[in-house]
Amino acid sequence: MRAVVYDAPGSFTVRDVPLPEPGAGEVRVRMTAAGMCGTDLHLHEGQFLASFPLTPGHETVGVIDALGDGVVADGTGSPLQVGQQVVINPNSSCRRCAYCRESRPWLCELFAGIGSSTPGGFAECVIVPQEQVFDASGIPLELAVFAEPSACIAHLMDRLDPLTGCSVVVLGAGPTGVLLTQFLRMRGAAAVVLADPNAYKLDRARSLADISTHVVDRGDVRGTVQRLRGEQGFDVVIDATGRVDVIAELPELARNGGRIVYYGVADESSRVSISPFEIFRRELTIMGSFTEVDSFPDALDAFRSGAIRTEGIITHRYPIDAYAEALQAMRTDSSAHKIVITPQD
Repeated sequence: MRAVVYDAPGSFTVRDVPLPEPGAGEVRVRMTAAGMCGTDLHLHEGQFLASFPLTPGHETVGVIDALGDGVVADGTGSPLQVGQQVVINPNSSCRRCAYCRESRPWLCELFAGIGSSTPGGFAECVIVPQEQVFDASGIPLELAVFAEPSACIAHLMDRLDPLTGCSVVVLGAGPTGVLLTQFLRMRGAAAVVLADPNAYKLDRARSLADISTHVVDRGDVRGTVQRLRGEQGFDVVIDATGRVDVIAELPELARNGGRIVYYGVADESSRVSISPFEIFRRELTIMGSFTEVDSFPDALDAFRSGAIRTEGIITHRYPIDAYAEALQAMRTDSSAHKIVITPQD
């Protein structure tokens, strides 16, 4: 089968590799689509838990191709069969360390991820433990491919609960930012503002959810923040960019007693300067939200309820042999919103 294989950071080829066979308790999934996201750029550079040789791809949807011995059900107990459309939760935990015993598996000391520490979805097929596969029958491909980022957002929503009546600003109108605004509204946020320099992405986001938008002036981030803040600021401020110049301004956007969320993936070497006195005096709460382990059912329930829409977010599709072009588009093409690899093309 064809697969993207990194032998070292920044060094990859698309080549033939042996078709893997599922072992006991495992499922082989033939990939239909795998989304690219900012995490994949960090993995390209050898960051974010990357283990080489590596086949990336963690936002995946496909069809069951083969079942290993003893496979009967998915992560919710639903029956599995060959030919069934499924999505894959790439994340797993040891279930034994202190964090897992505290029911916080996303903080697991031995956290592992398909597409970062084991072979992922930028390949024709991938092997997955049955408990990490979830039935996605009847969910359109254009929605199902967003299951993984939506599950991560569902985890954040649980951490931010309650949101009813809150004012929220999200910085960054990439696919994650657009999904965030919809989950926030679904969870009861009273007012949601999405800010980004790209007016086209903001228009698309506004067509999918009842939100306000604000165009950011890249040449005057500070001035934009002051205009966006208004008189009081926001109850919740979420960064979905990972950009240091944006993160440094987050406290300015929060109202006294507000919550600040680092959600976008910053470079591992990034540093920001924040006034501890301001955090103290204004009683601000700063929190990170990394990933999820058990939130896929929540994401799929949101999909099936009709609360989450993704029409038009996918702008670019590439066959697996054009992976280098997809990577370049993600870095340089301002018209690219969501890029998807289609391994069977």
